[in-house]
Amino acid sequence: MKKLVSILVAMTLVMSMFAVCASAEGATNVKVGFIFLHNENSTYDLNFINAAKEACEELGVEYVLKTNVPEDQSCYEAACDLADMGCNIVFADSFGHEDYLIQAAKEYANVEFCHATGTQAHTAGLPNFHNAFASIYEGRYLGGVAAGMKLNEMIANGEITEDQAKVGYIGAYTYAEVISGYTSFFLGVRSVCPSATMDVTFTGSWYDESLEKEGAIKLISNGCVLISEHADSMGAPTACQAEGIPFVFYNGSAADACPDTYIVASRINWAPYFRYMINCVANGEAIDVDWTGDMSTGSVELTEINEQAAAAGTAEAIAEAEAKIMNGEINVFDTATFTVEGAALTSFMADVDTDAEFAPDTEVVENGIFMESKFRSAPYFNVQIDGINLLDTAF
Repeated sequence: MKKLVSILVAMTLVMSMFAVCASAEGATNVKVGFIFLHNENSTYDLNFINAAKEACEELGVEYVLKTNVPEDQSCYEAACDLADMGCNIVFADSFGHEDYLIQAAKEYANVEFCHATGTQAHTAGLPNFHNAFASIYEGRYLGGVAAGMKLNEMIANGEITEDQAKVGYIGAYTYAEVISGYTSFFLGVRSVCPSATMDVTFTGSWYDESLEKEGAIKLISNGCVLISEHADSMGAPTACQAEGIPFVFYNGSAADACPDTYIVASRINWAPYFRYMINCVANGEAIDVDWTGDMSTGSVELTEINEQAAAAGTAEAIAEAEAKIMNGEINVFDTATFTVEGAALTSFMADVDTDAEFAPDTEVVENGIFMESKFRSAPYFNVQIDGINLLDTAF
């Protein structure tokens, strides 16, 4: 996003909401400030907002929400404002907020700064700056299982042939987080529908309802019979509902708006992390530099399955795959399940310790598994595997 030209303009984009809750024993010394890229209209930000309210109200702590904070100097100003208001934890939810949060962390040594999807905490050397994420690739894999079940049903019903089992995916940017997401989804699809292929298009924005709708229409016109996405509006779901195309969502249910086509959604539940960081500060304990939630922490979830659109047996298939992920029988990025340019992936140097050149620095394939989320919480899987066709790569 372009930088704002004045503080007055920034103020028009930053809306604050303040809430005070009854104090709970052990957390009376905690006040949390939250910075969100968009507002409740973005499914991504709404997921964070709901989790923030849930955790803070459960623990009885005071909190401040700042919405529509761009990925520019406005974020630094918002973070400083929250610190000056007495917040001893400041959390920001978007990748592009990180540099500005680090800038504030250097100036407010007594405030804990926590950031979702970021990459720099483990190398920044700041005791009060922390990254957090979750193994959402496992949730996306399960969403892919649901999609694969739907494709199999369509094949069995004669609606499509095996070679027409093409999935479409709308991504925001060609970042590792998006690549990790669409690849894990595709691997879930293929685990039950081996003939599936996938087209991916990008919008160049985390939240643009028009572009996301256009992306869905583009994919449908290209022969995709099922759609999923890493985007934050209802643009794609409503387009799929209008065209009668089944889809798998992200960050929340769309069953009410799209009852005939919405199958299920995966999401990160941020409430466990928010409870964790609040309790750490309340108890005088250190917050992990790089925290990764998973199914066992309640951080990776699926919404309720929409039985009206899902294939028969979907719930059972998801439960079976989830149990195998939990016990280690399924590893999402098992290199035996995909190829790269026709060959097995036996080694990969990932950009884990991010620098200006994004230089690869860490071997991440171990015993035939691409070890996503082992070396930092934010995704670093950016391998282009066979079976996935990128329609554009400008972003």
